Formats: sequence, structure tokens, C-alpha cells
Amino acid sequence: MEQEARVLRAAGGFGRARRLLAAASWVPCIVLGLALSSEALLTAQPGHHCRPDPALLPPALRALRGPALLDAAIPRLGPTRTPSPCLLLRYPDPAPRTCPGPRPVPWNLVCGEGWKVPLEQVSHLLGWLLGCVVLGAGCDRFGRRTVFVASLMLATGLGASEALAASFPTLLVLRLLHGGTLAGALLALYLARLELCDPPHRLAFSMGAGLFSVAGTLLLPGLAALVQDWHLLQGLGALMSGLLLLFWGFPALFPESPCWLLATDQVARARKILWHFAEASGVDPEDRSLEESSLVTELAMLSAGSPQPQYQSPLGLLRTQVTWRNGLILGFSSLVGEGIRASFRRSLAPQVPTFYLPYFLEAGLEAAALVFLLLTADRCGRRPVLLLGTMATGLASLLLLAGAQYLPGWTMLSLSVLGLLASRAVSALSSLFAAEIFPTVIRGAGLGLVLGAGFLGQAADPLDALHGRRGFFLQHVVFASLAVLALLCVLLLPESRGRGLPQSLQDADRLRRSPLLRGCPRQDHLPLLSPSDSCWAGHTPQQR
Repeated sequence: MEQEARVLRAAGGFGRARRLLAAASWVPCIVLGLALSSEALLTAQPGHHCRPDPALLPPALRALRGPALLDAAIPRLGPTRTPSPCLLLRYPDPAPRTCPGPRPVPWNLVCGEGWKVPLEQVSHLLGWLLGCVVLGAGCDRFGRRTVFVASLMLATGLGASEALAASFPTLLVLRLLHGGTLAGALLALYLARLELCDPPHRLAFSMGAGLFSVAGTLLLPGLAALVQDWHLLQGLGALMSGLLLLFWGFPALFPESPCWLLATDQVARARKILWHFAEASGVDPEDRSLEESSLVTELAMLSAGSPQPQYQSPLGLLRTQVTWRNGLILGFSSLVGEGIRASFRRSLAPQVPTFYLPYFLEAGLEAAALVFLLLTADRCGRRPVLLLGTMATGLASLLLLAGAQYLPGWTMLSLSVLGLLASRAVSALSSLFAAEIFPTVIRGAGLGLVLGAGFLGQAADPLDALHGRRGFFLQHVVFASLAVLALLCVLLLPESRGRGLPQSLQDADRLRRSPLLRGCPRQDHLPLLSPSDSCWAGHTPQQR
């Protein structure tokens, strides 16, 4: 690990070239964030599922538009006079009849066919999960750049195919494959950015990328209002993926990670990239006048090893002493942070019944969580902040579980907002923490497993919806209990703040758990007597 660090310092350190590349990696996060948040908008159901039919209205009312048309076409049911979700009024016959069809889509996804919506959500999340696991291992075998470019090529084609899907089973398969390719692009971009940064800047550039992803989430409703059709929205997403491929497909904007090349003994390929970094940072690669060795000298020392690339199987993680345990704990915390969020959304729904307000509220809370991590995770350390976030998540969940029938509305709203904020912070910090403790040779596979655990937690909500929400209370109890268990497991993690990225499995196993709190030295380390008293310690009172 030390030798690779000296090579990167000799290439100019975190100089101008690496800073620009790390900042440029923020822009694709807008498109990836837009794609990741599109599921909520594509599967949202309005209060009334049927398209109003003006032919059923009297001639005087057929010119109505917007809310006035809905008021004239939808019957009111029950003593509360709530709009019927699946009925339309037919004025020649005062009795309501079943609506002739859903909104203008090629297949029915409402009323009796509503089970198809959570099935599609599960399929899409399963694609993200499989993409993280499979393409994460591909990042370690074929490189970050190769997986990123290949994933974008496939995502562009699959996104365009979704817009042209003619049947629901076809859409399910395409959504699964599209989610997998987007996961590969997201993971490869995350790894490449992290390995470009030095320890003092890893947190800032990772949280900056998260804020650009939130920007994509906030842009999505505006794009949907602009195109007014989900086919066009999917096509627009495919177009943006194609534009990313057009620009970020060039090695100048997205080179292969030199950290990964050095860790796998591909010194010849790393030499070209590091040479460019050194020249762009104003460092002479052949200058030997510096206190440290030149880039040429350091690369020559690394070239003395094996001429063939050395890859590490992800199964090597099972032979480590503590790295597998650290990865298991972070995957567990990611599972809890993503899965418990559905409980907070459910508690928030009665307080905020509209769609757009919770959508923008959650996006704002995600941005607030990232800013919170930016301000605290370097100052206090990764492990104490993760411990605090897990504690807040579990506490909010337990209070909502115990006082759902007794707490006032404003308290329920406050606890739901706190839980969403804390769970977002736990998920984001778990990903960064995992990327910092896994070694470079299997960082893609390790981070993929942690991110995949998060998508598995997200899939718990649509799986429960497939069964009519009959197990929601049990799901809330399970995730609240897991949050308490995760709180205890976080104490076993090492601290990665300010440390270089481990290169090999042996380097990762050297990361040991440190004391949680830093403070003044313990008093037991001080002498019992002051120096003035200790000179008399061997004398009796008579001798003095």
C-alpha cells in the first residue's frame, strides 16, 4: 500500500487533473439520480384511476377540463363523499358503472390489475441488486472504465426499448435488465471517483456526487410535466444515457482508475495515465531533485514484479480475518437504512396526503443528510456518525411503533421526518464506509454487496404490497428490531477517516477497531507522585 501511495504522490498527488476528473464525475450522477427516482413517479396512482369519458356527460358538460371534469364525471361514495377510484358517472343512467378503461396505457395497471405495479417495482429493484453484485465483481476483473462504458451502452438501448414495450411481461424483463445496467454504471462511477481522491477529499467529492443525484431527483417531475407521457419520459432518459456515453465514453473524461491498475500489477497501463496526471499538475515525471523519488523511479520499482495482471477472486473475502465481518456489518446497516424507510413513509402519508409534497420532502431530506455527513463525518469520524444515525433511526422507529395510536399528528410528522433523515444518512455513510475499508482488488464486489443489501431492503415494501399490506406492522417491528441490533454491530467497525485506501486483502485486515471516544490521556498513565515528591520517596521522615 505504501509503494502505491508513493507512486500517486510522485504523479502530482491530488493535483489539478485529478480534481477536474473527480468534479466531472458529478455530472453523470444527475442522469443516474433521475433514473433511480423515476420508479416512484412511473408507478404512482392518482386518486381516480380511470380516464373521464366526455361521451358519458350531457352536452353542456363535455367542454369541461381539469378538476371540473373530474367533479362532473366521478361519483362520490360513502358518508365522507370521497371520489370513487374505479367508477364513472353516466348521466343517461343515474347508476354508476365500471369505468371503461384505465388511463391511456397499453395494459391495465389499476383496480383488479393493481398487483402488477408492486411486481414491476420488485423486478426493477431486483435488477439493481443483481447489477450491483455481478457488475461490481466485473469492476474488479475488467476495470472501472470498461464496466461504466458497457453499462451505459446497454442502458441506452434498454431504456429506448422500455418506451416501445408492447406487453407487461416484456416491460418486466426490460425493467430488470435496465436496472442492472444502471447499477453497474453507478457503481463503476462511484469507485473511480473514490480512487481518484486522496483521504482529505474523499468525503467532500462523494457527498457532492450525492447532491448532484438529488438534483436529478428534483428535475424529474418537471421533465414529466413537460413531456406528459411515460413513453416520452423513458425515451428522454435513454437519450440522456446516450449523451453520457458520447462524452464520458472518451478516456480523457473517464480514464481507467490508476489505483486499480497498480493494485492488479498493470503498471504499463498505469504509466500512461499517471504520466498525464503529473504533466497536467505541473510535475516533471523524471525530476529526481525532489526529496521523494521521481515517478519514473517508483514505476520502475513496481515493474519488477509479475508481468501478468494479478486479479483477486471475490471469494478471497471469506479467507480474511476481519474484512468479511466489516463488510457484513455495513451490508446489514445498509439493509436496515433502506428497508426501514418504508415505515417512515407510511407514517408520513396520513399527515401529507398529496404525492409531490412527500416526494420533494424526501429529496430535500436526502440533501440535508448529505450536508450533515459533509460537516460531521470528517470532524467526528465515520463510526461515531454512523452510530448516531443508526441510533436516531432506531429511536424514531420504536417511538412510531409504540405511540402510533397516542401521539399527536405533529409528533408523528416530526418522528417520520427524523427517521427519513437519519436513514438517508445511514445508507450514504454505509456506502462510503464500505468503499474505504474494502481493498482495491475486491472493492467493486464488496461495495456491490453492500449496495445490493440496500436494494434488498427497498424491495421489502413492494413485496408487502403484493400481499395487500397485511404484513406491514410485522415489517415495521422487524426493521425496528434490526436497527437496534445494527446499533450494537457498528461498535465493531474500524475507523477509516484520514487513512489511505487499502490495496490488498492483507492491508484491509490491518484496519482494526480503535477506541470510540478520543479525549485526554487516562490518569492511570500519569505518575502517582509529582517529580518534586518522587525525589523524597525513598527517604523516611527522620532522614528528611
